[in-house]
Amino acid sequence: MLPEEDLKIIKKELGREPTLIEQGCFLNLWSEHCSYRSSAPLLKTFTSIGENVIIGPGDDAAIIKFDDGYVLAIGMESHNHPSYVDPYNGAATGIGGIVRDIISMGARPIALMDPLYFGPLDTPKNMFLFEQIIKGIAGYGNCIGVPVVNGETFFDRRYSGNPLVNVVAVGLCREEEVITARSQKAGNKIVLAGSSTGRDGLGGASFASRDLSESAEAEDRPSVQVGDPYTEKLVIEMTLEAMRKGYIKSCKDLGAAGLGGASSELAAKGRLGAHIIADAVPQREPNMNAYEILLAESQERMVFEVTPEDVDAVLALIAKYDLNGAVVGYLTEKQNYTVEFKGEIVADIPINFLTGGAPTCEKPSIAPISPIEENKAPETPEDLKAAFLKVLSSYNIASKEWIYRQYDHEVQLRTVVKPGEDSGVLKITDKKGLVLSCGCQPRATLLDPYNGGKIAVIENAMNLAVKGADGLAIVNCLNFGNPDRPEIYWQFKNAVLGLGDGARELTIPVVGGNVSLYNESDEFKTAILPTPSIGVIGKVNLETPLPSGFFAKPGDTIILVGETTADMGASEYYTCFGAQNAGKVPSVPKNAPEIIKAVIEAARSGKLSSAHDLSLGGIAAGLARMCRNSGAKVNLSEASELKAEELLFSEAPARAVLTTGEPEAVLEIFKDVPHMIIGKVEGNSLEVKGKDFEISIFLKEISDAYGSLTRFMMG
Repeated sequence: MLPEEDLKIIKKELGREPTLIEQGCFLNLWSEHCSYRSSAPLLKTFTSIGENVIIGPGDDAAIIKFDDGYVLAIGMESHNHPSYVDPYNGAATGIGGIVRDIISMGARPIALMDPLYFGPLDTPKNMFLFEQIIKGIAGYGNCIGVPVVNGETFFDRRYSGNPLVNVVAVGLCREEEVITARSQKAGNKIVLAGSSTGRDGLGGASFASRDLSESAEAEDRPSVQVGDPYTEKLVIEMTLEAMRKGYIKSCKDLGAAGLGGASSELAAKGRLGAHIIADAVPQREPNMNAYEILLAESQERMVFEVTPEDVDAVLALIAKYDLNGAVVGYLTEKQNYTVEFKGEIVADIPINFLTGGAPTCEKPSIAPISPIEENKAPETPEDLKAAFLKVLSSYNIASKEWIYRQYDHEVQLRTVVKPGEDSGVLKITDKKGLVLSCGCQPRATLLDPYNGGKIAVIENAMNLAVKGADGLAIVNCLNFGNPDRPEIYWQFKNAVLGLGDGARELTIPVVGGNVSLYNESDEFKTAILPTPSIGVIGKVNLETPLPSGFFAKPGDTIILVGETTADMGASEYYTCFGAQNAGKVPSVPKNAPEIIKAVIEAARSGKLSSAHDLSLGGIAAGLARMCRNSGAKVNLSEASELKAEELLFSEAPARAVLTTGEPEAVLEIFKDVPHMIIGKVEGNSLEVKGKDFEISIFLKEISDAYGSLTRFMMG
């Protein structure tokens, strides 16, 4: 049902009572999910232009210049609410939707990343959600032949009632092959292609713009789309062939608000109107009414603008792929959105009012009153080795092999660096590769939203830097609770500002993304952690050997780059020892851009054997993860006056561990940023010394702790 204030605005503009169909159009297109009503003013603060940005925010995906005439299409979406109600189909159709965003730009999808956030695996419900969401991503992505090359999986109790399923997709095409969603000419036909239309996903956009109730699974299941990856694969090939043959003038995939959303937005973007004949739509179910036909979010569907003379060729091509296709309307000079059903006009709305007339505003924003902290910082543990292994075995740090081995990450034969390292790498040309990273630090964002947003940028940029890549573009998925609550909107606003400032400092444009609000549930009476998840892509020279993410050469010198600080707020160490709300989040150093730039230069020099970003779990987790094939002797005695746990587990950003056989040359690169030699790659154990501690851990012990999640899931 339309909010009363919206209904008043609509009545005044139309000069009459809106019809039921018109109300449905406004309910969906004016939802937070489609119109960004409370987020648009904040999103405008991002810098979205740059020398490599061809198309920024506003289309189905951004287009980024890459190399040698190639461009990349990149987008990021969420499918959070559907994945709670029906985890397999919710996750699967999240993959399908973002992939269609990529092909609608004329690009072939070549990579996926999946930042995922779950409640702890100590309840049957959370375990069910976890397993089914992973199966949904694997089942869909594997079938359509697009590799999942990177991801993040994070566990916290505040996601129990509302898991987050975020997906980044990247596509590749020549610059001259790019298609947009901007309509071209009145009189051109609107062709719907792909699967038939059913009642599944009805009202999905408005469903995504409200809290989940305790009875959501039963009540909201009709709002979840059901995917068919085999049809999606046919849609991909058919769409790209039609584009290559020059039949498609503009294109948009059918996602939120179904045909009503896609056709009205496509027409409006070209300053045209549209006349839709609802009963011309191929229907899967009998007796569907105009409301259902127009707003259902059935999957695997595309809408094309086609000249009259090319319609028969397009319909023949659709039939060749055994898909449904029909002319469902045409573009008009008059800028109205008109819907016809069984010979009657059931909707007639000024199109710009429908697609761009939703009132937007910043909401009240108040910093939450911090409660008196009962969880003080834990004392230095008596058994540092046990603490080390406890942090390493935390599911947030432990290997995610059980997850990514279910994905086909080598299909298309481009994968150079597989999942399990800081970033994924794909070969694009003989000389250039694409580097991809994703994720954020939700607990840091809870305690300090501005700094948490900035840390997300720094951490992902460092993940690229250790492979020798600087950032080309950022996409985001901003997952927060109910923005009508002032303290939630304050989190949202400050995280956006921090993310934007971090991106500007590194001169990486923010080119698109998604906002997912109302991530709360009645069942758990709480909002999710503020989760400004991002995806970052960069370019790397493949003619220079890429540093490994693991110790590669015994005898190499180990170098710590960046400054370790005492602040431990939001760290995995504090969480493991029951102090998750204690302390101060470490700040991003002012020289973070210089540190990242120096790491990039060192990686590009070809003189690094291995390189690893430091984030969750600090240097303890970073060193342990590098000990896959070889041990190390590390001495942190000269690092600082920090306590043992601060040295080991601080998550201060803009830090990395590097190894090299040519330390003098590498140290010269870091002469203007904090750095120090901390040890050698050697032996079959990790030995770490401080001023007042010494730890020795065998590689088998590290492997056992790091494999905790995989071992648990394997039973």
